Amino acid sequence: MAELAEFIPGQIWLKEYSVHYAGCDFNARMTVVRLPGSRLMLHSPCEIEDSTKAAISALGDVKYIVAPGSYHYFHIPSAQAAFPNAETYICPGIERKRPELNFDWFLGSRPPDAWEGTFDQVLVRGNKYIWEVALFHTPSRTLLLVDLIENITDATPNVNWQLKLWWKAVFHMWNHPKPAPEYQLGWKDKTAARKSLERILQWDFERIVIAHGDLIETDAKATALEAWKVPLDDQ
Repeated sequence: MAELAEFIPGQIWLKEYSVHYAGCDFNARMTVVRLPGSRLMLHSPCEIEDSTKAAISALGDVKYIVAPGSYHYFHIPSAQAAFPNAETYICPGIERKRPELNFDWFLGSRPPDAWEGTFDQVLVRGNKYIWEVALFHTPSRTLLLVDLIENITDATPNVNWQLKLWWKAVFHMWNHPKPAPEYQLGWKDKTAARKSLERILQWDFERIVIAHGDLIETDAKATALEAWKVPLDDQ
């Protein structure tokens, strides 16, 4: 597997890596974004091995490490060790799950000065099991999500039979983009969730980079509307 695949020329690169979680095998995805001045952001980083570090460093200087969701912090220490001068931003709630994790700032619904003008963002509220901060890369009109949409299909590689069973028989997510199961089971305040999701839908995105499953490169807004139908339709 290539160290980094260029997704948006000169702006966004992706790296897929294997995950084994709760008996299921599937892939996750790190996103590398170039900010003005050749500064780099690592969004939901993977384990940073020497070859990965070299590939990233060839693109610029890593200034920011981002843990954007409740289940996307596992490799933050590895990224911090590889890039010790970078600042770390985390989704609220991670500090309770990993109190020993060092970080600089919490992510919220306003972009920090570090990337204001390049990204917009919103903290998705209303779920009792999972939190996430969605980021919108305005120059490329790319929405960055981790678990708010998962898109595992017949074409998705490296998926084992356990995940396929859960996705087909229980959650009906196979070939049907939806939020992660934790989202589906945990909408406790659909009004708050709807407000968060409606703000995302106001952004002019034309593609979605997600952590798990196939990228969404056509009909992105329609796909998001269908994926979030349950909280959006609650009145």
